[in-house]
Amino acid sequence: MFRRYALGFSTVGRQLSTMSSSTTPLEDAIRAKVGPLSPQTLEIYNDSHLHAHHKPMQGNTSKETHFRVVITSDAFASKMQPARHRMVYALLRDEMAVEGGIHALQLRTMTPDEEERQRKKKEEQDAAAKGETAESAPISE
Repeated sequence: MFRRYALGFSTVGRQLSTMSSSTTPLEDAIRAKVGPLSPQTLEIYNDSHLHAHHKPMQGNTSKETHFRVVITSDAFASKMQPARHRMVYALLRDEMAVEGGIHALQLRTMTPDEEERQRKKKEEQDAAAKGETAESAPISE
């Protein structure tokens, strides 16, 4: 499951995903708990279904155990990745400690500048890939 939220543009936040399914309680908790970071972008991926067969998950009835979270925030400026992750772990401490809560959390933390650089780099790579395809195509006269 994937949901992307753009926060900080209004007091409410806006869902950008076209998915019609409702969010889950733990996703809602993650969104609420990282609120103090004032994220410009928040992406939550619930990967629990990919890990349900793992031995540590046997007997666990929770459908919310494994998450990937991408957060873009000015709060991460001048901090290295470990410090950024510690900030998020501290906010989600309760959800990670409770039985049936978050078992695994994969984080990607960026500043808005880093996100913009990454977006530009991807656009350049995509343009280059299209250019290579156009050059290798036979030219008809």
